[in-house]
Amino acid sequence: MEWLSDPQIWASFVTLTALEIVLGIDNLVFIAIVAGRLPPERQNRARQVGLALALITRLALLASIVWIIGLTRPLFDLFGQPVSWRDIVLIAGGLFLLYKGTREIHQGLEGDPHNRDAGGGRTSFAGVVAQIMLLDIVFSLDSVITAVGMANALWVMAAAIIITIVIMLAASKPLADFVERHPTVKMLALSFLLLIGTTLIADGAGFDVPKGYIYAAIGFSVAVETLNQFAARRRNSKP
Repeated sequence: MEWLSDPQIWASFVTLTALEIVLGIDNLVFIAIVAGRLPPERQNRARQVGLALALITRLALLASIVWIIGLTRPLFDLFGQPVSWRDIVLIAGGLFLLYKGTREIHQGLEGDPHNRDAGGGRTSFAGVVAQIMLLDIVFSLDSVITAVGMANALWVMAAAIIITIVIMLAASKPLADFVERHPTVKMLALSFLLLIGTTLIADGAGFDVPKGYIYAAIGFSVAVETLNQFAARRRNSKP
């Protein structure tokens, strides 16, 4: 039980947990948008099943440490730029986010004459769960690779991932409900998906985009929207 008194282990555990939570915010936004295509009575179940399966996927990735490290090795060169499996996964995930975000914005503003059900009934439960799992792999790939580099103990990395998923499970429904209640917030969340998708493509293409800039832009947008929400409530409360 020497690990209980080892400050390095606890420092890596806290750091990894914080990292996973911050990176998990992107995933929660995507889950809120995708699950919103289902009937209301099935949305929470889809979020729970998707995140539970995502936990299994993350732990499986973590257990395959040698394979995970191999994903960063170059496969071939394209225009003088080395390309690895990690780059391919990030670019594919980024393109999917751009497609999904653009499609949701179009349907939100223009409407979809072929899909006027209350919950977007054409989207299947299995399809939503599959999208949550696939995008979780994209969102968690870099964090798992970072975890492998930051901590030597497998249980530390696994514990950080489990705690993050538990927090995401608890926060997914309140966040989804809030997004659905406020159309402007939903549109802002969709714009975040476009921003994150572009960043993933740039990262996969070899362009280093500092994550601090991305989160600063998102934070500024959230602050402005928060002020707008407060102003709207004050206007509505006036007699």
